[in-house]
Amino acid sequence: MKKRTFIKLSSTLMAAPVFSPLSEWFAAEKLKNWAGNFEYSTDKLYKANSVKNTQELIKKYDKVKVLGTRHCFNNIADSKHNFISLRDMDQVISLDPKARTVTVESGMSYGQLAPYLDKKGYALHNLASLPHISIAGACTTATHGSGVKNGNLSTAVAALEIITASGEVRTLSRAKDGDTFRGAVVGLGALGAITKVTLDIQPTYQMRQYVYENLPLDQLRDHFEAIVSSGYSVSLFTDWQKKRINEVWIKSLLEKGDAPKPKSEFYGAKLATKNLHPIAELSAVNCTEQMGVPGPWYERLPHFRMGFTPSSGKELQSEYFVPRKNAVEAILAVERLRDHISPHLFISELRTIDADNFWMSPCYIQPSLAIHFTWKQDWPAVKKVLPMIEKELAPFQARPHWGKLFTLAPATLQSRYARLDEFKELVKQFDPKGKFRNDFLAMNLYGA
Repeated sequence: MKKRTFIKLSSTLMAAPVFSPLSEWFAAEKLKNWAGNFEYSTDKLYKANSVKNTQELIKKYDKVKVLGTRHCFNNIADSKHNFISLRDMDQVISLDPKARTVTVESGMSYGQLAPYLDKKGYALHNLASLPHISIAGACTTATHGSGVKNGNLSTAVAALEIITASGEVRTLSRAKDGDTFRGAVVGLGALGAITKVTLDIQPTYQMRQYVYENLPLDQLRDHFEAIVSSGYSVSLFTDWQKKRINEVWIKSLLEKGDAPKPKSEFYGAKLATKNLHPIAELSAVNCTEQMGVPGPWYERLPHFRMGFTPSSGKELQSEYFVPRKNAVEAILAVERLRDHISPHLFISELRTIDADNFWMSPCYIQPSLAIHFTWKQDWPAVKKVLPMIEKELAPFQARPHWGKLFTLAPATLQSRYARLDEFKELVKQFDPKGKFRNDFLAMNLYGA
């Protein structure tokens, strides 16, 4: 397959019983993540369709992991033993207008929930660039959208239902459980199986987005805060060449009676005259509507339409979070590596995320800039470049995205999480014998 493309799922595939244990589908094809770069270590995958069923499976096996929509690029969700799929548990349980919350089963994706909420007159505060990811999986790995005032997706979590290693059902809430809740929300799959998530909601809203091309890097250096604050959600795409940002995507709230004529120039960048893909040479047909066309929040906040999903095509992803106060220095540090990076890169994206108070979040107590890399699927080459990037970002104590590729030494990674020891104590309470621990957790949280 050539460069990253986005294809519409057929109704046949969506209806197929893909997650049945030891099905013929698995006999024909090894279980992999969506990008195809990672092959899971077992095909023992058991489908759960209720809390009771999940409890039974957890009690039955000594070692188990929950496998979601498989959007991670590393082995954070891997198991050598047994998988449980909760994908059939994908219903809205309740919507509470008074509390402004919605409670859903953990197998639900944002793409499923968003249209439901909008029809009821509600919305979420933000979405990631892809709406196809599961809510539970996104929150437990601190996945994010963009916006200087927008926390990552887990900041919307008001309560969680988790099944622990003993099969006990635990409910934790922001209102009642304090530090335990703050430790558990970004739980990295270490505490147990999340079966329900309660999210904050707000009145629905409309948005529009404009794209500008070729923003000079000098302008970003001199006006960084103004540029990233120019919309509700702003994304900067670059290939690190020619001292410029290739594209600036500005997603803005639509006010009543608001029909502004966009500026033809934005800090030296020119207003796009057609819809664009983040990778300029690719068709924008699968991208969300641009050119200032108004639309509901869930059709503007992601970069890609909900009716489309990434193929199992060839790409890798890495991402590093640095304090926003160091954003310009960090960007310029990476830009110095342009000739090492660009030959292996499809595109990079720069996004801002507000601070949160979750112990294992890369944005813990610091407003952040996320520097994202979408790589060509050549792991030997990427593996050589990542240590260079990590070295350049070391002065800023960069934290990698938990679900993407990095090469930081475990001791270095651990040193960047002040609440790690407390988190491991919390894990011990929920999973004293390491039923949910896998190689990823053993190395990165417990390894020397």
